[in-house]
Amino acid sequence: MSTEISNGSIIFVPHGGGPLPLMDDAEHRPLTAFLRQVGGQLKRPSAIILVTAHWEANPIRVSSAAQPGMLFDYAGFPAHTYQYRYPAVGAPKLAQAIVAALQADAISAVEDAERGFDHGTFVPLMLMYPDADIPVIQMSLHPSLDPAVHIRIGQALAPFVDQGALLVGSGLSFHNMRAFGGGDTQATAKSKVFDDWLNQTLASNPDAAEYGLHHWLEAPEARFCHPREEHLLPLMVCYGAASARQQQLKPLFRGQLFKTHISGFGV
Repeated sequence: MSTEISNGSIIFVPHGGGPLPLMDDAEHRPLTAFLRQVGGQLKRPSAIILVTAHWEANPIRVSSAAQPGMLFDYAGFPAHTYQYRYPAVGAPKLAQAIVAALQADAISAVEDAERGFDHGTFVPLMLMYPDADIPVIQMSLHPSLDPAVHIRIGQALAPFVDQGALLVGSGLSFHNMRAFGGGDTQATAKSKVFDDWLNQTLASNPDAAEYGLHHWLEAPEARFCHPREEHLLPLMVCYGAASARQQQLKPLFRGQLFKTHISGFGV
């Protein structure tokens, strides 16, 4: 499923497994096709603020390097997958402003001039914006894994979206590595139950949607789908930003990955 959108100022994307979306992996082809096309369907942003599931820090860390490097945070893949480059520049002044906005909302945050782009950042962006000609800010999650904290982070980022930035939450709506490996024969059915719940929750009225995300562990098959929820939390950030702008996340992609159901959302 793919839905055209005219203004994609906020988007949650499934980033797939390691570098596989870049490797013509058969399981990832529908997701790769979505990521290749969605960049062209979005309003061209002045900068990209990307919250990655592969970075957790307290305080929240916001990349501030003018020329960020690369971080190959995967193992066991072919040698060429450790030669990828995504030479987008950073945006130090924007990073400084984001830190100030988070701090003003009582969210502890600091600049980070050292960390490179991890695969949660460079894999989707290499497909969405292959020219690497838009400045990129990479942001961490908070290790509390608290939905309320991440919704508040999104709310604090909403003014930057208003100013023309694209907010990307990069994770997976299903992230159970044992199930990806075929370790549960009921994974397809279990993941669909949760994926349906997630889509229905985001389509609900604002009060019901926010309650549902705060209490996502009460959803059917929630803990099976997310033994640890770091890959779901970038969606919470996107939800917070959308709700602050009185917008509603809509499904942009629904598909399967290793026989499990996954979704992407945006406005």
